Amino acid sequence: MNNEVYAAVMASISSIQNLTNDRIEALTKGHGMTNIGAICAANAISTELFRGVNIQLTDEDSGSLEIDHVLKKGIEAAEEAGASPANAALFAATICYFAGSNAQAGVPAGNRKLGALARMIAGADRTGVIAVPTPKSNNKVSGFAAVQAIYNAMAEGKLTRIDGRKLPLGVAGGPLYGHNTLGEDIGFPEVAMNSARVGTEAMMQAYWGAGISASPIISAILGAAAALEIVHPDAFVGEEYGGFFEVNSAYLAGKAACQAAGIPEKLHMRGTDEEYDSFRLVGDLGVILKDIGAPTVVGMMSFGEMLCAFKESVEIGAGFSGGPIMPPLGHMTADAIIVLRALIKFEGNTEQAADIVAEVKKNEWLDPEIAAVALNTIARKTEQVRRGPITRTMILGTDGVRSAAIVRRAKKAYEDIKAGKSVEDVVMELDLERKKTVETRAAAMLGAMTGHDIKIEIKKLVGGARRCHPFTNSYYGFDTDADIELTIDGKVFELLGLGQNVIPDAIFNDRKDLLEIIPLAAIPVSELQLSGHSIINITVPAAVAAAMKVTDPKDVAKLAEKGGKSCSAAIPGAREKAVDVAKLAVRIMESMEGI
Repeated sequence: MNNEVYAAVMASISSIQNLTNDRIEALTKGHGMTNIGAICAANAISTELFRGVNIQLTDEDSGSLEIDHVLKKGIEAAEEAGASPANAALFAATICYFAGSNAQAGVPAGNRKLGALARMIAGADRTGVIAVPTPKSNNKVSGFAAVQAIYNAMAEGKLTRIDGRKLPLGVAGGPLYGHNTLGEDIGFPEVAMNSARVGTEAMMQAYWGAGISASPIISAILGAAAALEIVHPDAFVGEEYGGFFEVNSAYLAGKAACQAAGIPEKLHMRGTDEEYDSFRLVGDLGVILKDIGAPTVVGMMSFGEMLCAFKESVEIGAGFSGGPIMPPLGHMTADAIIVLRALIKFEGNTEQAADIVAEVKKNEWLDPEIAAVALNTIARKTEQVRRGPITRTMILGTDGVRSAAIVRRAKKAYEDIKAGKSVEDVVMELDLERKKTVETRAAAMLGAMTGHDIKIEIKKLVGGARRCHPFTNSYYGFDTDADIELTIDGKVFELLGLGQNVIPDAIFNDRKDLLEIIPLAAIPVSELQLSGHSIINITVPAAVAAAMKVTDPKDVAKLAEKGGKSCSAAIPGAREKAVDVAKLAVRIMESMEGI
């Protein structure tokens, strides 16, 4: 390797911020998003887990359990990264649940619930589902919709056949109700299932009324949580509903919520292929959420992203960090759960778990190389706050791809510039490769899903679709004007002006013919609109050009960003990062004189 390439590679990886346009330093203190807090919590909890600490809730007659200690470690780690108490409690409880903790246990005097324990340890206030927002997906709603609908149904006597006015003294509130026909066979199952169904349906209607797609999984969890605020959440139920000690009111709430939301009965963990009972998962997460306090919207976004660890994440509307589109780095949370489950499967062996990470990135993302680079970036940034087995495994599973990606770009830039190409041309060629990868893999993935032979070509990708402001003209991510040619089983479709023409036409004129094919265009375009999470196509060539003394660092950075205007430079920031990297490359070259 010649010195220019070596200097460029070293400069490119010297500061992790220079690999991305995303404000990842802000993430370390919880500004904007909270996923670093969640991953920090996963690092802390997995450290305790592999020390052999018992993370089960029991009804033990003791003032504390070992799980209390684990939750505290997780909460402290999340708060180090800026998480508020309620968000930290949510992350710690959810991660412990995915690590194997049960959501609740106990008899009346020894009753323990995972969400309540976490909230009390974090010092957060009890608020209720009415104060729990959904994750933001363009807009957002809250659990208020579920609570309101359930109480309306309750007032109309629609939740159960039992009229509370008729309950005799000595029956109401006692075991003759709670552990007999009225409660276990009628009251608890009816209230659990009817209220969860009503709450889930209301959540989905609230989403739609806010002009956004409903998240089935979040609707179901909040619907179940709102139901479990009313019904006894760990009540036994009659044998017709399931085995004794196997099925309770939370399970029935989860079942009704899943059925209302259209969630499949089984979900499967990425990487390990572990199968989860959706009814139990939703019921348990409802138990956690009803007690957790008032997490913020970004806290709930990290919660939703954790659910992207399931292979069915797109179908259940969990979030974005499970692929195939690579989201901004602030979303990246699903891998914490995937790695946690992989480490548990391999009894803490990071080498084997890292292989899982590598396989998931390779097979489940539109651009596997960039997805691996992006995960490596957020994992390394997280380690600046709290190191642990989760981030160590993430880095181990992606370091090889990242290294190869940067070295390949540096070598290409050196050879091309040496042959007379400009740094702008080099960046354009690298971005054309990136676009081609996205087009090809999107066509293959979507073709496999739909059973059609699909070809995708993005003909135009520029800014200024509706505005004429210089900012939106320069950075297409904010006002994208995209033309796409789709070929489906040999038939060609031209989608001209995807965002400003095609999509509004399809929605407001009920164009089912367009609605069916828009995803084939929207998915690859979205992948590129969000490409600012990884800008190595810009910074690495800039560093090489500066090291080769093509011109000064500011000029090479300006040219490099210009070369990425239709791909990697979707949002501003790349030029400043490229200046820093180019300057450092020059400094490294000066230090290597004579070597």
